[in-house]
Amino acid sequence: MFHRSAPKAYGVVAEFDSPELLIAAAKKTREAGYKKLDAYTPFPIHGLVDAVGFKDEKVPWIVFMGGIVGATAGYLLQYYTSVIDYPLNVGGKPLNSVPMFFPVTYECTILFASFGAFLGMLALNKLPQPYHGVFNTPNFERASQDKFFLAVEANDTQFDEVETKKFMESLDANNVSLVKESPGVEE
Repeated sequence: MFHRSAPKAYGVVAEFDSPELLIAAAKKTREAGYKKLDAYTPFPIHGLVDAVGFKDEKVPWIVFMGGIVGATAGYLLQYYTSVIDYPLNVGGKPLNSVPMFFPVTYECTILFASFGAFLGMLALNKLPQPYHGVFNTPNFERASQDKFFLAVEANDTQFDEVETKKFMESLDANNVSLVKESPGVEE
């Protein structure tokens, strides 16, 4: 038997009219000690990444490791084929000829690195994600048009529904709302 549980809080979301107000609010929110925040804007804003405190340290390593795996796989495939599986002496040249193996090794490096970048980006951004709690924010459809939103997530260690909402209201926001996730289901 299934019972509906009460919807959990996603967080507190504030709506702003300009990028400048959003950046100032993000800086004040970080200074207040909130760590789990995100911004939603209709276009990229210079300085917002630093204001929100986003650090991207994983994707370059994923791309690098993809390149290493690709180079190794490309070289070993050619080595196995040319030296072990089907050795063919052409003009007295050595079977393990690095200059001959370089183009395919290079192409496999690029291929695997780009696959790593694409798949790593999807995994780290938790995509595809057809539903997200922030979609329940009133007026959120304007985030892709002309409004700017700052969200403090409920899983932040400093999050308190009442106090966080009061703090966000002090940031000159047009609208501040406590956003709930969709109702859950319990067995």
